[in-house]
Amino acid sequence: MQIPGHIDPVPVPRAPVESGDARVDLVGLSREQIRAALEEAGLDARQAKLRAKQIWHQIYNRGATGFDAMSDIAKPQRAWFAERFVIGRPEVVEHLVSTDGTRKWLLRTPDGNDFEMVFIPDADRGTLCVSSQVGCTLNCRFCHTGTMRLVRNLTPGEIVGQVMLARDTLGEWPSQPEGRMLSNIVMMGMGEPLYNFDNVRDALKIVMDGDGLGLSRRRITLSTSGVVPMMAKAGAEIGVNLAVSLHAVTKEIRDEIVPLNRKYGIEELLQACADYPGANNARRITFEYVMLKDKNDSDEDARELVRLIRKYKLPAKVNLIPFNPWPGAPYECSSDERVQRFSDIIFEAGISAPIRRPRGRDIMAACGQLKSAAEKKSRAELDRLAAEKQAALEDAAA
Repeated sequence: MQIPGHIDPVPVPRAPVESGDARVDLVGLSREQIRAALEEAGLDARQAKLRAKQIWHQIYNRGATGFDAMSDIAKPQRAWFAERFVIGRPEVVEHLVSTDGTRKWLLRTPDGNDFEMVFIPDADRGTLCVSSQVGCTLNCRFCHTGTMRLVRNLTPGEIVGQVMLARDTLGEWPSQPEGRMLSNIVMMGMGEPLYNFDNVRDALKIVMDGDGLGLSRRRITLSTSGVVPMMAKAGAEIGVNLAVSLHAVTKEIRDEIVPLNRKYGIEELLQACADYPGANNARRITFEYVMLKDKNDSDEDARELVRLIRKYKLPAKVNLIPFNPWPGAPYECSSDERVQRFSDIIFEAGISAPIRRPRGRDIMAACGQLKSAAEKKSRAELDRLAAEKQAALEDAAA
């Protein structure tokens, strides 16, 4: 079982296996990669460059799922492309819609692994919560996804494919800068994005490309549990907004609920936040803080959070997240009164601390609830897996 070790990023158990379709899937490829694929298939360099530009536009701007719709390519050549290439989407196993309008998709990779994504609509925007891994290498105790085994990283195509599938569902092709329901993306689904850095970076470059999906980097947020060595690299090479799953302000409590803290402690993490490229009052760092009854929700915890933010002079806001229960969870949610008091203390210090309203709880789509419905294990098995991860972390820290 993979755990955070001495080399970053953490390797995953295995790579994706080839599907039965021998054709090359173009989704997730850059312009240059598409051009190279066309040349390898037999086009001369001039033709490959021209067709790559056309195909890129059709895939990422028009939302094409096949070559028949590409009217700027002659019909005989469309057939030639269709024999050699495919424009894929993740397989939809299940699509659920909550009473509050939240959508959750259970998706399946070509090698038979399941993962999830969630769309959360609001009055003035809509946010897509995108997964980066099948399962998760971490063991955050409050998180349902953390009880899963890490299977593998998602490829750039499987990451970009989530955005494209959501656009399909919402009818938002061709790409346009204004009036979209899907206006924001958060890399907060299954997995730790910074342990799949290259694929996440390559996928988000396609998402942010002005001639493709065209989402501004200001509307994309990458969330990490605190993979400190990769944070500056993410700021330099991706440059999107940063969110940090903090959830506690003392070593003892954060060691328990976010075991990665045993490797990269709070002080080291906050210094990495202070050094994050581009962070300023206009692009604040978001600290995610799940509210756990009698665990991390005291007045003293709130005051210590304020002290830490001030100590490191962080341009920050705090998202307070009422704990979303799941079967076998070892924690309870703080009371509404306690969450409000916690928020008030932080606001009174001049730091924004909104309380996030739970969305999609009835379909297990709320924060911390994502977990492949196909993976059903007994409580004893889940406890055993958690104990294995914990023991391995303790060995690594020794």
